[in-house]
Amino acid sequence: MWQSSPPGSIYDYIRVASFSIGPDGLIEQWSRRAAGLFGIAADEAVGLDPVEAFMPAELRVDGRRRVGEILDGREWTGLVPFRMPGEDAVHGLAEIYVMPSATKAGERAAICIVVDVRALRRIETDLAASQAIFGQSPFGFVLFGTDLTVVRANQRFATVFGGQAADHRGRTVDDYLARPEADRLTATLERVLETGASVTDLQLVGTAPGDPVSRHWSMNLYRVHSGSGRPIGIAGLATDVTRRHIAAREAASARRNLALLNEASARIGNSLDLETTARELLDVAVPGFCDLASVDLYQGLLTGDDAPPGSWDSRRQESVGGSAELRRVALASAVSDGLPVTADTGAPDMGGEPPELGAVHRFSYNSPCAIALRTGHVEDVPGDDRGFVQSTLAVPMVAHDTVVGLVRFSRTKGSEPFGERDRALATELAARAAVCIDNARLYRREHERALILQRSLLPPGDPVAAGLDIACRYLPGNTATEVGGDWFDVIELPGHRTALVVGDVMGRGLRAAVAMGELRTAVRTLALLDLEPAEVLSALDEVARGLGTPGGTSSSGGSGGTQWPSRAAHKSREVDLSEVYLATCVYAVYDPVTRRCTFANAGHLPPVVVEPGEPALLLDVPPGMPLGVGGEPFEEVEVELQEGSLLALYTDGLVESRDHPLDEGLAALRRALVEPERPLEDVCDRVLTTLDTRHGEDDIALLMARIQGLAADAVGDWRLPREPRSVGRARELARGQLLAWDLGELVDTTELLVSELVTNALRYGEGEIRLRLLRDRTLVCEVWDGGLVQPRRRRARDTDEGGRGLQLVGLLSVGWGSRRTPRGKTVWFELALPDGQPAAEPTVEQLLSMF
Repeated sequence: MWQSSPPGSIYDYIRVASFSIGPDGLIEQWSRRAAGLFGIAADEAVGLDPVEAFMPAELRVDGRRRVGEILDGREWTGLVPFRMPGEDAVHGLAEIYVMPSATKAGERAAICIVVDVRALRRIETDLAASQAIFGQSPFGFVLFGTDLTVVRANQRFATVFGGQAADHRGRTVDDYLARPEADRLTATLERVLETGASVTDLQLVGTAPGDPVSRHWSMNLYRVHSGSGRPIGIAGLATDVTRRHIAAREAASARRNLALLNEASARIGNSLDLETTARELLDVAVPGFCDLASVDLYQGLLTGDDAPPGSWDSRRQESVGGSAELRRVALASAVSDGLPVTADTGAPDMGGEPPELGAVHRFSYNSPCAIALRTGHVEDVPGDDRGFVQSTLAVPMVAHDTVVGLVRFSRTKGSEPFGERDRALATELAARAAVCIDNARLYRREHERALILQRSLLPPGDPVAAGLDIACRYLPGNTATEVGGDWFDVIELPGHRTALVVGDVMGRGLRAAVAMGELRTAVRTLALLDLEPAEVLSALDEVARGLGTPGGTSSSGGSGGTQWPSRAAHKSREVDLSEVYLATCVYAVYDPVTRRCTFANAGHLPPVVVEPGEPALLLDVPPGMPLGVGGEPFEEVEVELQEGSLLALYTDGLVESRDHPLDEGLAALRRALVEPERPLEDVCDRVLTTLDTRHGEDDIALLMARIQGLAADAVGDWRLPREPRSVGRARELARGQLLAWDLGELVDTTELLVSELVTNALRYGEGEIRLRLLRDRTLVCEVWDGGLVQPRRRRARDTDEGGRGLQLVGLLSVGWGSRRTPRGKTVWFELALPDGQPAAEPTVEQLLSMF
């Protein structure tokens, strides 16, 4: 029976052998296993004395005695050291079981069963190790048989799935895992059993009995063989990696959140438009963070209300019992087309259908959204009745302790609900967008105020000037760019002359607009002093330099000795270096009587003149240095313009762009100034539509004037000798000219005032006297002489016989004044043309004011 045992039996492990001893005490039979155990073939072993052959010499006496007892019929079991034949050293230790037997002849014999003790010890060690692995391992150990049923499981495995280790014998994987996971594990077990290839880190998901939370296991599988190499099953080592999976998921979530925040920093706030910023927020959040999202902003914020759009108290809630009005400015959805896009809003929150994009609405007072707006904290919104939305967060958009709106993030069924990390991320995303929206709101408010300031400083309507047909255009930059410092002006000067001004403050924003206003006011003030164009720009340069210094003073030193600046002054100068204002300006004075125009330029683009039948020409006016640089004089250029000529002054926004050089823009402007005889408004429109101005990048100011000049019959000009009778002659000339112009109603007043001015010229002036009358929209009278002393109006004493002439001039005229000329001075007064109504007589108070 031993010889025919199948491979893989217990005898393969414990090394059992047998032999028999005959009546003579010699080996009579020798089994094959004995040959394998002792290494001696049967033909060599049969006939040997086992005591003499296998036992050490010191044990042979006792051995012969034991053999004799056995042959006498006694059984014996014991441990016996043995040696190999021909060797002196002990080879091993055998456990021998001797059973008496008998031969056919009735003689006594013995059968011996020998077990190698070393094999037994090895098996014992293996069993102990196996028991340690199965019983003491902190991991779940399970052994599947070839039929894929559980043969053995350790207590750790049983602790997870319930019961004792022995209770799991005979179970299959279907008893532990749901169908999809069980099928996957079964297929893996079959593959391992068939191929012998091990499988490591097989990820399985399931639930333990009584625990609804999903668990994650990592399983290693390998095929188990018998001593003869026959597969006898599959061993599995299962490790609970739920915490590791959660940690990995949290790490992935943290990386995703960081990536979202990084993307938010790059994509949100690239525009200064409120609605665009809201859409940028949703572009980041959907679908990377949620499936549905919407943004509601306070209606007051969108309409330009200066009051804070929202605050963390109930004061922002209207008396109707709900939230303040909000407008839905952005919606985004990552769900399929068959699902409602507005499902993120959740009808229960507002007691009705969700608002559409652009709709103005309110949240009910006790709704989570209204609470979030009042408290400034994130609120959870219940899912909708349709079961479509699983989780929604109502996140207030808070910037600088001000709530500007609300963001709703929603996840649909099948997505993971929002957790604490998600709430923190949602708050951060909303806060970043809120800061950008609030910045856009503040910028828009500053932009609108600067634009209002800038437009308020420009000439209202269409300016009117003597001898000029004027058209103008001003196009501010769009809301994406800051307000610039472009300006133009048309200033009436004495003698029906007109000052044309175009300037541009370098820089942008409210500060540039304020500087422009200050420079424009200074230009008007200087122009009314009737200074020459170069003098105006020189004085304006000092004003511009004063804008960039502490206290608004010029940086040039004053008189009265050397002034050493203090340390504080140096520090203040260093701080205010960025406050320096630079501006360009072209200033032109046109005289309609002579049709001459005098230009002075401070770093501005050259004027363009188009004479009838000729191409447009850039006037060669020395550009000079920009205002605010200082130290350089300005030059003047006088040009005589033909009747019907076209003059264009402009800022660089019309001809300069990042897409083409300045020379190309100037050439395009000259080509656009064709058909100058067309109505001036049409010419302006053609220029703006023809040129590639890239409007929005910069402000554009365009001032165009068509030269008309005063008719010869509208001018009376006489020279008078320096003698007393010239006073009477001046009255006669003035009377005759007014009667010729059919202005008889002004004769008496004009004669009186002309008499006063000519008398003053004789008394206080020098050289030849010149009288000139100009008729246009008003009547202007000018008296020229060679004296440099300017007339000064004063209050005469009661006893004075004179000194009331200029008071009379100021009382009876619309306006009067004096200006220097290259060879003396000019004193003038202006009278309104009669309109058919009787002229107003001076009041008693006005007459008495001269005394």
